[in-house]
Amino acid sequence: MRSPIPDSGDSPRGLGFALAAYGLWGLLPIYMKALSHIPAAEVIAHRVIWSLPIAAAVLLWQRRSGDVLTALRQPRLLAMAALTAVLISINWMTYVWAITHDHALDAALGYYINPLFSVALGGLLLGERLNRAKLAALALAFAAVVVLTVQAGSLPVVAVILTFSWGFYAYFKKSLPLGPNQGFTLEVLLLCPIALVYLGWLAIAGQGHFLGGTRTDLLLLLGCGPVTAIPLLFYANGAKLLRLSTIGILQYITPTMIFMCAVLLFGEPFGTARMIAFPMIWAALAIYSLSLLREAGARRRAATALTRRMQ
Repeated sequence: MRSPIPDSGDSPRGLGFALAAYGLWGLLPIYMKALSHIPAAEVIAHRVIWSLPIAAAVLLWQRRSGDVLTALRQPRLLAMAALTAVLISINWMTYVWAITHDHALDAALGYYINPLFSVALGGLLLGERLNRAKLAALALAFAAVVVLTVQAGSLPVVAVILTFSWGFYAYFKKSLPLGPNQGFTLEVLLLCPIALVYLGWLAIAGQGHFLGGTRTDLLLLLGCGPVTAIPLLFYANGAKLLRLSTIGILQYITPTMIFMCAVLLFGEPFGTARMIAFPMIWAALAIYSLSLLREAGARRRAATALTRRMQ
């Protein structure tokens, strides 16, 4: 009996989900820029609170809410989820601050470096072998950060924090024995009490913008939930239907759109150091992407050859 060749291609449905997620993330700076007059911590608190009903509704629809209830009774799993919740909070806070304080270019740089940092983590912490192409890409990215550091006299802090927080978030997220939707729901559930206490304190002090601001403020803060949860849910479902190499290349859509927003819409200065550093990052990503594609092609050829031998 012949074994069918497994279909390891990309699903059009998965591609649609992923493109929607990355496109929405790429447009998010425009939304966050409208919240520039509101402190980043208050924006993050609303992102947490209004994301929870959406995430919970999705789990109820999928009939997976029991996974979260089970996780709440497991101290070790809760501790891991608390760690990832802290890391994603740091990432969100830094991102919102960067957009609202005219550092969107630094945010774009951080998200460009993210995949390369994940490769470095894989080599250092998981013992994954790095070929020459990946090592060259890492060296180029490191050199770009050096260029920016020398020019500014200090590290590009926003980019570094975004890179490290998301890189370690993704690393520890792998150890969380929950699906992506369940994991996200658990994270915002753990963050909700802190967010509610903080917003309550702001309301008592008369400093909150939700009820104490304009109607536009109220609507924008309510909208923080959908603009946070919907792209994440799109991504979670798209990633399951696409090859890793495809996801690896599509993820550059978001920082490219952030970059364009920063330069074309927000008018952030693109000085000499950035004119040198960003092409170095783009070259590093091109080298890394070619390496990904070659590895994916080699795996497909090996799988096909194995299947033919078994027939």
